[in-house]
Amino acid sequence: MADYTSMVKWDQLIAATRETIYMTSISVLATFILGLLLGLLLFLTDKGNLWENRPVNLVVAGFVNIFRSIPFIILIVLLIPFTKLMLGTMLGANAALPALIIGAAPFYARMVQIALREIDKGVIEASQSMGATHSHIIFKVLIPESLPALISGITVTAISLVSFTAMAGVIGAGGLGHFAYLEGFQRNNPFVTLVATIAILILVFIIQVIGDYFTNKTDKR
Repeated sequence: MADYTSMVKWDQLIAATRETIYMTSISVLATFILGLLLGLLLFLTDKGNLWENRPVNLVVAGFVNIFRSIPFIILIVLLIPFTKLMLGTMLGANAALPALIIGAAPFYARMVQIALREIDKGVIEASQSMGATHSHIIFKVLIPESLPALISGITVTAISLVSFTAMAGVIGAGGLGHFAYLEGFQRNNPFVTLVATIAILILVFIIQVIGDYFTNKTDKR
C-alpha cells in the first residue's frame, strides 16, 4: 500500500482539490443568481403571469434552450476567444468560470421556472387581491414558497458543476480533473486517477448532504 500512496503527489492533490472547490463555489454562486433571474423572467413573462410579455419570454427561453443544449466540452471551446479577451488566458481556474456559469445557469433557470410553476395559483391571487406589489409577490411569496425546490435544484446543479470542472480540467483549467488527466492518465497511473475520482466523489457527497439538510430545513410540509 505504501508503494501505491507514494505514487500520489499529495501536495498537488490538495492544491487541485482547492481549485475544484474554488471553481465550484464561485460558479454555484453566480449560477444561482443568474439562473434565478432567468428563471423568474421565464415564469413572470409567461402567459397569464405578472409581467406577461411574449417577445421577452421567447428571447429568454431561446437563450436558455440554446446554451442548455450545447455539450459542456464544446461550450468551453466556443468560449475560448471570449475567455482570452476577458482574462487574457484560457488556462487556470479563473478561465474556466465563464464556461461553467454560462453552461449551468440556463439549466438552473429551467429548474427555477418549474419550481415556480408548482406554487398554488391561489396564493399568488390572494396576494394580488390584498394589493401586494409585484416586488412583494416575488420576494415574499414566489421565492419563499419555492425555496425548498430552489435549494434542491441548486444542489443538483452544484453536483453537475463539479463534473464540469473535471471536464474543464482536461483542457487546462486546473482542479482534480486536470490532476487526474495529467498525473494519472498521461503518466499511465490508474491509482492517481482513482484517488482523484474518490476526492471528487467526496465533494459530491458533501454537497448532497448540505443540500438535503437545507432543503428539509426550509420545507414547510
